[in-house]
Amino acid sequence: MTSYHDFHRRSIDDPAGFWAEQAQRIHWHKPFDQALQYDRPPFRDWFAGGETNLCYNAVDRHLAERGEQAALAYVSSETGIETSYSYRELHAEVARFAAILQAQGVEKGDRVLIYMPMIPEAIFAMLATVRLGAIHSVVFGGFASASLATRIEDATPKVMVTADAGLRGGKVIAYKPLVDEALALAGSSAPGKVIVVNRGLAEAPMMKPGRDLDYAALVDAHQDERAGVTWVESNHPSYILYTSGTTGKPKGVQRDTGGYAVALAASMDYIYGGKPGECYFSTSDIGWVVGHSYIVYGPLLNGMTTLVYEGLPIRPDAGIWWQLVEKYKVTVMFSAPTAVRVLKKQDPAWLHKYDLSSLRALFLAGEPLDEPTATWIAGELNIPVLDNYWQTETGWPMLTLCNGVEPKPVKYGSPGLPVYGFNVKLFNEATGEEVGPGEKGVIGVIPPLPPGCMSTIWQQDQRFVDTYFSLFPDKLVYSSFDWGIKDQDGYFTILGRTDDVINVAGHRLGTREIEEAVSSHSAIAEVAVVGVEDSLKGQVPKAFAVVKNPALLDDPAQRAALEKEVIAQVAAQLGAIANPARVYFVNQLPKTRSGKVLRRSIQALAEGRDPGDLTTLDDPAGIEQIRQSIEQA
Repeated sequence: MTSYHDFHRRSIDDPAGFWAEQAQRIHWHKPFDQALQYDRPPFRDWFAGGETNLCYNAVDRHLAERGEQAALAYVSSETGIETSYSYRELHAEVARFAAILQAQGVEKGDRVLIYMPMIPEAIFAMLATVRLGAIHSVVFGGFASASLATRIEDATPKVMVTADAGLRGGKVIAYKPLVDEALALAGSSAPGKVIVVNRGLAEAPMMKPGRDLDYAALVDAHQDERAGVTWVESNHPSYILYTSGTTGKPKGVQRDTGGYAVALAASMDYIYGGKPGECYFSTSDIGWVVGHSYIVYGPLLNGMTTLVYEGLPIRPDAGIWWQLVEKYKVTVMFSAPTAVRVLKKQDPAWLHKYDLSSLRALFLAGEPLDEPTATWIAGELNIPVLDNYWQTETGWPMLTLCNGVEPKPVKYGSPGLPVYGFNVKLFNEATGEEVGPGEKGVIGVIPPLPPGCMSTIWQQDQRFVDTYFSLFPDKLVYSSFDWGIKDQDGYFTILGRTDDVINVAGHRLGTREIEEAVSSHSAIAEVAVVGVEDSLKGQVPKAFAVVKNPALLDDPAQRAALEKEVIAQVAAQLGAIANPARVYFVNQLPKTRSGKVLRRSIQALAEGRDPGDLTTLDDPAGIEQIRQSIEQA
């Protein structure tokens, strides 16, 4: 067996040769001319000149060998609907949906924005879009209309696909009114056509004549139509996925086609150990990168059945996921530490009620996995529990254990070792020098970035360079914006963010975005939002706001009412997912002499830590204000 060290070393020393071999895992309509083209650092082209198609590789390619095998198994504990699509049936649905999009004028390079709950039609829409060589942009269904509008303005989609409503915990969330409001806000950037999947969950959605189209009626009208495959050059964009940024304006992470397909296909073997014909269960949402990579594309590229679930991990009871593992004989499962912490609060008997003998491994990602949580779930399931560290930008793991290459011991609290293709190093933030074992540094990757990673920020190449490759003036390094440390064996541990993005239950949120939402309330003069450690969600946002009229603070009832209003304002603009856990009102925010808010000191106080030596702080009075506001709350 090849040692992992040698395997990883070859991927770094000979990336073109290494990835040319991995490229044989997918179908190329036209062979590539060059495995790696790297003449414009940090931009790189993988498999330049090659032509392929993501939908063909995920669906059509399997028809001859596994056409009758289940491709997509769908379960909604919210509606009670449970259904399955074979590869042949999935092909028919996707090719028809592609024909419907074609009829609305969608062509290669056009954008299709998808704002959908976890239903099969959402996945049909994604696959149909890339089938045509168009570019999908999926927006998480929990985002409010203002956040949706900013993404519409940036992507300028030709068509939008949505639904009447989603469900969470039995509560109906009407999507169509949010969509209508977002389209009004987006103005001239709004798409000309909106396809609506009516689930019958909400009041019959208002349909705007000439713009809004009912999906069921379109299926009837195009019943026997099937769109063919549009072959695209390997570096043609497959999708845009927006991620929070420190500037308040979300960044459109742009993914290629061929490199992404190759990276995911290899990861299913080397990292996840999934086999064609088996069932893969990722509990994520298609609105996030895990949903793109490991609900939709990864399992299907690998000829597996992907289990798509709409619902909570504890509804109707805390055994629902394990019931599904037994029923569908799931072999590989992917979830988030927050979900496991939720399950940890339930009766552990639920974990032992069902036959989980098919399950070989549980993978967790989205936020740091703490040792007590990992130890607990590994002990209950008696299978390997493996942490993954990666980002929307990388598209697939950059730190984990690749047991498909060489089994390595798990160290709980650490995601593991650098993944093949990623030349991961720790750098001193001030000097740019590489740091040794036991020393804290910024986690960086020496380019070229491997296949599957973002190719740029949508229509903003300079922002891509400025954001990710400007950590050091004299050295080209991709910055993860995370602090880390590694031990003598090379295992990394993640220590937290270097910027102002926080991780709430695996969802990345920019504190700047939340600050802008809080500041838009007429009573607020200034605000600082920090991520505060939380035992369940990993982090939660907390806001410290300066009010325009200090007299408001004298009345506890008025203060409480204002806090409710501010939280409601955030929910209206960004969605409830961004709601601050608390809003504290103060007369001033602590700042440096140059006027920069002392966010790290605020965060330390909010977490009950020492903010530093008050005699050397720029603003001890401001720090005292924060301390008092927390104590009085």
